[in-house]
Formats: sequence, structure tokens, C-alpha cells
Amino acid sequence: MAFRRALKRTALVGGGAVATAFGLSQLIEYRKTQARLAHVAAEAELKVPFVDELPSRQAQLAALTNTEEFDVLVVGGGATGAGCALDAVTRNLKTALVERSDFSSGTSSRSTKLIHGGVRYLQKAIMKLDYEQYMMVKEALHERANLLEIAPHLSAPLPIMLPVYKWWQLPYYWAGIKMYDLVAGIQCLKSSYVLSKTKALELFPMLKKDKLVGAIVYYDGQHNDARMNLAIALSAARYGAAIANYTEVIHLLKKKDPQSGREKVCGARCRDVITGQEFDVRAKCVINATGPFTDALRKMDNQEASNICQPSAGVHIVIPGYYSPDNMGLLDPATSDGRVIFFLPWENMTIAGTTDTPTSVTAHPIPGEDDINFILTEVRNYLSPDVEVRRGDVLAAWSGIRPLVTDPSSKDTQSICRNHIVSISDSGLVTIAGDFIGWTLHGGPIPFGGCSAGVYMSHTYYLYLSLAQVAQHLASTYGGRAFDVAKMAQVTGQRWPIVGKRLVSEFPYIESEVLYAIKEYACTAIDVIARRTRLGFLNVQAADEALPRIVQIMGKELDWSQEKRTEELEAARKFLYHEMGYRSRSEQITKTSEINLDNHEVARYKKRFHKFDKESKGFITTVDVQRVLQSINVYIDENALHEILNEVDLNKNGQVEIDEFLQLMSAVKKGHVSDSRLAILMKTAEETLDQREPVSVDRSGGGV
Repeated sequence: MAFRRALKRTALVGGGAVATAFGLSQLIEYRKTQARLAHVAAEAELKVPFVDELPSRQAQLAALTNTEEFDVLVVGGGATGAGCALDAVTRNLKTALVERSDFSSGTSSRSTKLIHGGVRYLQKAIMKLDYEQYMMVKEALHERANLLEIAPHLSAPLPIMLPVYKWWQLPYYWAGIKMYDLVAGIQCLKSSYVLSKTKALELFPMLKKDKLVGAIVYYDGQHNDARMNLAIALSAARYGAAIANYTEVIHLLKKKDPQSGREKVCGARCRDVITGQEFDVRAKCVINATGPFTDALRKMDNQEASNICQPSAGVHIVIPGYYSPDNMGLLDPATSDGRVIFFLPWENMTIAGTTDTPTSVTAHPIPGEDDINFILTEVRNYLSPDVEVRRGDVLAAWSGIRPLVTDPSSKDTQSICRNHIVSISDSGLVTIAGDFIGWTLHGGPIPFGGCSAGVYMSHTYYLYLSLAQVAQHLASTYGGRAFDVAKMAQVTGQRWPIVGKRLVSEFPYIESEVLYAIKEYACTAIDVIARRTRLGFLNVQAADEALPRIVQIMGKELDWSQEKRTEELEAARKFLYHEMGYRSRSEQITKTSEINLDNHEVARYKKRFHKFDKESKGFITTVDVQRVLQSINVYIDENALHEILNEVDLNKNGQVEIDEFLQLMSAVKKGHVSDSRLAILMKTAEETLDQREPVSVDRSGGGV
């Protein structure tokens, strides 16, 4: 009974799937090792000390520094670590959490945005009669339902279509999906169903019609992964956990156990990444929840420890929302190389992505051009030939690392664990790692009372219903805190919107969200564009446009020097360029030196170019473009204009040559680039100038 009660706690999210409670085998293992570990009992009734206002980051660092000893220290601020902290603090344990970067800066912000039980793992469980895989799916489906219930502002059910192009596959897939429903039991979101070819095309008009037999639709959950991670971490803070981002562990602290004489982990030496200050955090139990970096912390404990993490990269791209229906996803279960691809609506855009490409562990994974093109090719295979998905339509791209693990206690160290492992070293370091990860202290190193972690998050449901007057975006992002964000918004001075100036006109994010992000422990401009808002994941160019204003707001609020503001702007642009796919996007112009234009097109584009290059220099500068724009009463900031030309200035000499312009137009023609600002600007200017030219005598009929 106690074990079942332990399952009814807050769901943890990681790697794009709902994290589940650990299995019975791990529970037994914990009870075997219980005698070796510290025991701490909760002493008082659970309270929520910070209901209204979160403590500042400085106050959190002070708590970490000045607390004599915590019961639990969690290392890692991803979904797993945040979930561990929330679980521990709601059992009335003194809890600390440190994260060397930002909360959710790794895998937990780079997922497929799904909350699912793993339908393909169920297939493996049935085919291989693997009971452990079956239980993993069952528990994940339980937690999926839990998460959708307690955080409705950040998550929702999503129907996913599985198109079928061979008759024999229809009953095969239907049986598998129905089994998925049966395993979910009463927590099934909605029963799956079969569609005819006609109905499938009605619901998903972009689908390829050729040889389509029908389709099967099943339901899973979808969420805003980074905001969900942050909500869990902030909930832990509101319950009294001392949490701090940009706080790295330098080394583990140890002391001798007077009974056994062995060295035991008793905390960690930490460093504030922002100020460089070092301090000790002591704790009875230290949990390693560092995801792909699990082995690095394990080797701090024991240099001889074998590696258990086998990283796997998942690359995703974002394309415009019109490529998918508003409320229907698509699953390709068998791509050309056997991987699975999802094609999903998210935040009014479309996500396409896959998983399981071997990779090395890095804090800054970069999406490869080969992976991006692979996804585009597979997507084209499932969409109608009339729907042309071009490389230039990719608005953003990212890579996330899944921390697949091998069990260090297993005889077969090469077997990959698709679930997770919980390992306790001889010195007492608790490591929790894997793809579907859950953590409970029940029966483990620290006994406790019942957990109420879901209570705080679930109260937002009732407030969510009363937010009709507040922007839907604020309600779906902040839940019950949407009012706080709205109150911070300033009057725009416009007729519409009256309040809440947008960071970028095409997206709903407003300036007051930057101020609120600071209250949510955002320390850098990257924190704002990548995790407090999702602008960097949705459109790298839009994020780049918003950055100067974001840095300006943060600089004023955090008292940044001009040098610090410049550093932040450059760091954020570097992040967009490398990690969010801007580099791959900009390199499409230089993908080939060949100019694929016919003679007529070359003549047309040269004519357009010479409207700006009046002196026939063979190149144009910002001065040339500014002169033409002013003649048609269009005014663009000089810095912005410099950035527009810099996108096309391949040799970075401060000017755009005729060959560079023709390469740009060739890339536009081939679909490698779809929204070059310079191409659009020059075309618009040319059309305006042509309209202003006087009608010739010949064209007017000789003046008669």
C-alpha cells in the first residue's frame, strides 16, 4: 500500500516523456541499502512559506551558505532534479538544489514536448515478453494522467495520427494502439479510433494521398517542457527548498563514518558561476540528477567508477504552423533508417523531430545539417507532393541529449536501460539517471510522511478558468501567476493593445515577462529567450530581433554595466547561431558556390541590384540601401540595416557584392532560404520605384 501511495505524487518530466516512479526492483534494492544511509524524520507540519513572493536568488544563495546541514542536496536542475527537490521538500525535509547552468537548460527544454507513456516501448514489451518494459509504460501512463490533471495551464491532451499505407498494417497497428489504451485503463485520455482515407484527409489535409489506406488516431499529452520544469522547481522553492541556478559543484565533501570507518558523502563544495564565490553545502544525502553529465559527478565521488551514461541525441526543427493542423499530430513509426519521427503542432508552429542518434556529451549540443535534412526528407515522404517543405522554412532547430544508461550492477554492462537506474555508491552518493526517470525517498535513505507535492500546482486550475480577460498566452504559460505578469505590463500608448508591449510583433510575448523572468531566477538573456519564453525555440530571427530590448530591460533591472550588456547580447546571439540552428540557416546561402539562375533571372536581379548600386561599383553598402529607402519614405535603423546586409555579406567585408546577391537569390529560388530580409527589402523597394517612374510617350500612345 505504501508503495502505491508513493506513486501518487507529482509527475516528473524529462526527455520528452513523463517520468515514472521507479520499479519494484529498485524499491527492494533501496530497502537492502537502507541500513547504510542516514535517516531523517520530518518533525513538523508541512507549510508553504513563500506563497506570494519567491525569495530572491541572493536569498537562496544565503540559505545554501548559512544552513548548517540539509537533509537532501540535489545536484541538477532539470526535470528530474527539480522533481526530486519538490518530492523531498513536501515531505518536510530540509532540501537544497543546485544547477550549474539554468533550470531546464539541458535535455528538459529540448524535448519533443510530449507527455507519453512510450507506445513503442509497449511494442517491445509485448514482442520480447519484457515485464519491466510493460511496467514502465504502465507507470508512465499513470503519471501522464497525473501531470495533465495538476498542470492544465502547461499541458493538454493531443491526438496523434498514424497514417497507414498498407492494408496489413491497419489491424497490426490498431491492435497495438488499443493495447496502449488498455494499459492506461481508466486513465486513458480518449479511446483511439480508426479513420477512413477520406476522413483522414479531412483532418490532416497535408497528408500524402497516394496509396493511403486509412489512419489510426490515439491520444497522448503535450506540454511546454521548460516551463513545466521551471514550475516544478519554483514550487519546490515556494515550499521552502533552497534552490539556485548558475551554481556548480566543484567537488564533493566527505567525512568518515564513525561506525564503519568508511568515507561518506556529506555535501558539496559549490561555486556561484556569476560572482565566483565558493561555499560549502552540507547534507545527509546527496542526489546526482545531472542527466547526461551523470558520470562526471560519479567520478568526483570515485575516479574509478565506470561510465553508465550512453548519450543519444534527438534533433528537432520548427517550421511554420500552416504545415500541420492546429490540433492534430502525426507519427511516422518507421522512417527510412528505422527511427521514429513526430510531426506536431506546438505554440502555433510545427515541430518535426526524431531521437536516437549516438552522440558525445556536451553542454551545448548543435543540430547537424545532415539531421535537419533527414527530418525534412522524411516529412516530405508523408506530406502531399503539393506541399513543398523547403529548407528555408526551418525557423529554428535544436539538439537534445537523452541520458540513456547501463546499470552498473548488471552483469551485462552493455545493455542499454530505456527506463532508468537508481544507484547508491559505497560512499552514499545516490545517482538517478535514465530516459524515463522517477525518484521516491520511500523505503530509501530518508523516511518521511506522505507527500503533497501536487497540491500547490493543482490550485492553478481554478484560476485558469477565471482568466478570460487576460491574454490566453499568459494564462497558458503562467497559470495562476498570469495576473502578476499582467500587473507588471506597461501602457503601450497605442489603440491596441492598450497594455502590454510585445517583444516581437508576430509573437505574444510581452516586455513585462522579462521582468517577471528575473523573479523566476532568470540571470541571462539566454534564460529569457530559451526557457522563460520559448522564442528562441520558435523562431531564431524573431529571437534575435527581440534581444536588444530584452538586454536593455534586464540591464536596467539588474544594474548591468554597458560591458555586461554587450557580453549578454553577444552570448545570446552565439547561442542562437550555434544551438538553435541559426548557423545552419545562414549557411544555406553559401551551401554551394554555383548560381542556379537562368539568363533572364540573372538580368532581372542585376537590374534590381543596380537600382541600389547607382555608381556601378559592383557592391552595395548600408549607405546605398539607406539612400534608396529614404527616397521611398522608408526608414530603418542603421544598426538593423547593418545586420540585414551582414546576413548576406559572405566574406564579411562590410559590403554585398553582386555575386553574393545572386547567390542569395539562387538560394531563395532553390528553397534553401525563404525569408531573407535583404531580398524582400530590395524587391519591395524596386516595385515601389517602378510604380513611381513616369509613363513613357510610347506607352501612352504618343501623347494622344
